[in-house]
Amino acid sequence: MRARFIFGEVGIGLRRNLTMTFAVMITVAISLSLLGIGLLSSAQVKVMKDYWYDKIEVSVFLCGPLSESPSCSGGVVSSAQRLEIQNDLQSLPVVSKVYYESQSEAFQRFQERFKNSAISQNVTPDQLPESFRVKLKDPKQFAVVQSAFTGRPGVDVVQDQRTILEKFFKLLNVLRDGALAIGIASVLTAALLISNTLRIAAFNRRRETNVMKLVGASSFSIQLPFILEGVFATLVGWAFSTGLLSALKYVIDGRIAPLLTFTNFFSWNDVWATSAYLLVAGLFVSTVASTLTLRKYLKV
Repeated sequence: MRARFIFGEVGIGLRRNLTMTFAVMITVAISLSLLGIGLLSSAQVKVMKDYWYDKIEVSVFLCGPLSESPSCSGGVVSSAQRLEIQNDLQSLPVVSKVYYESQSEAFQRFQERFKNSAISQNVTPDQLPESFRVKLKDPKQFAVVQSAFTGRPGVDVVQDQRTILEKFFKLLNVLRDGALAIGIASVLTAALLISNTLRIAAFNRRRETNVMKLVGASSFSIQLPFILEGVFATLVGWAFSTGLLSALKYVIDGRIAPLLTFTNFFSWNDVWATSAYLLVAGLFVSTVASTLTLRKYLKV
């Protein structure tokens, strides 16, 4: 009987403030969606880091006819130098695998990468240096290879792909943090709207609440219908945001992933985990905003 009365009060409150309730639902849906996109952006950055850092290689470029570094003052790398460098690379405990790439192989890879560019027509095989591509057991151990081979006769330059990727991931981190900041700001905006809506509802129903006080109703019983109104609006907004994030995942899997095959994308588990976070965050913000507002305006 008591539950029926409380839910009846919730229904009455929602009908009386239908426009405001609808506005709250839309605001919560948009806010949680933005926060969800920020969380999925964070998951995507992590997935890309795991994918690319596992493929990172150190390139040890050998002296060629166009090399200008002091270590190449003796001219093009000799066969003896090449073999010695390869053996020393393979003997390092931080090295997993060593691949030799000749000038012709480097030229072929260059042509494949820039096949639609005019620059590919102006490069010849003898202009590209031969190199060793080194796979490390731990990409963070690049300094070991760099200190051992930089400046060594026959070695032109030691290049770590990780330094290139770090710049890219720094940009992604900035975009991720921006998305999270916008999402959090939107959720706080939704909390203010929930607070304002409940304040108006409490003012419109002040006679009913006064009667409930006079007949001895507890503070919790008076506040509960208002709190449930905020919770209901939050649940509707959360359902909408979860649907939007699921649609985003479908688009990525169906349209984007087949085109961008050079990386992985966040999984469905990330979507469901994000949805759970959004539900907890939405209910927490809604409940706190409702409780603080009702304590002030109902004075119970």
